[in-house]
Amino acid sequence: MQKIYLIDASPYIFRAYFSIPSSLRTPDGAPANAVYGYTAFLLDFLKKAKPTHLAVAFDGSLTTSFRNEMYPAYKAQREKPDDELYAQLEACRHVTEALGMKWYIDDRYEADDIIGTIAAKLSKNDCSFVVVSGDKDLAQLVNKRALLWDFAKGRWFDEKKVKQHFGVRANQIIDLLALMGDAVDNIPGVKGVGEKTAVELLKKFAGVEEIYRKIEKVEKLVIRGGAAIRAKLESSQDMAFLSKQLATIAFNAPIKASLRELKYVGADKKKVEELFDRLGFGKIRERIPKWKK
Repeated sequence: MQKIYLIDASPYIFRAYFSIPSSLRTPDGAPANAVYGYTAFLLDFLKKAKPTHLAVAFDGSLTTSFRNEMYPAYKAQREKPDDELYAQLEACRHVTEALGMKWYIDDRYEADDIIGTIAAKLSKNDCSFVVVSGDKDLAQLVNKRALLWDFAKGRWFDEKKVKQHFGVRANQIIDLLALMGDAVDNIPGVKGVGEKTAVELLKKFAGVEEIYRKIEKVEKLVIRGGAAIRAKLESSQDMAFLSKQLATIAFNAPIKASLRELKYVGADKKKVEELFDRLGFGKIRERIPKWKK
């Protein structure tokens, strides 16, 4: 069975930008801390995973997507990336390509959606998936053939670990977000319902649909404050269902993917030399574990 790694690029670019001093510059004086740290992450990943197939997904926009058509406030609270970070995003994509990795980007669909779409397209093959990200939203993709690898923290999530960590099954992650909301993405959720109550509800009901279908049972099945919780649910029903839509990863991003396209054959020496010279990267290129023949 082929193992396909699906990498969510943005968390590792942001992590690098905020953890590596801004004094790191290219020979021309341009900022290079994010692209350097991201490059180091990719090289560490290649060394540890030794992948045969992989894809890297980028966000076309860090603040908007097709979800804003449903809910204009989605991610609206986020500040635009610093100019110095924004200036390095294209170089991050160039590094990905030079290292021989297939990458994808779309203006309307987020990296999560690209990852979900690739997994859906290739699921008919005899393969398994490892989603590389620290984003909890991607835990909804975990199943018998898909794991989540929080690379920075060295944590792996299978179905059992998702249940232990989040308190709900992987296929309930979107219901959890629908109820409790998500401040990071500005998903509203049900006003007054926090994570603890949301988890308790999802221990009793399969998901948001069943909760509202059997709303009269909330008072009996919820241990404390059932009447108040029911009232909160009833007053925010539209927002609960909208929030579930916003939290659900799309499987229809307009991309093409095949096992052949995702096969990893190694870094392109010419592209690496030209790009790394321009970026001022020296010894880090010695860490490239595989070169294209």
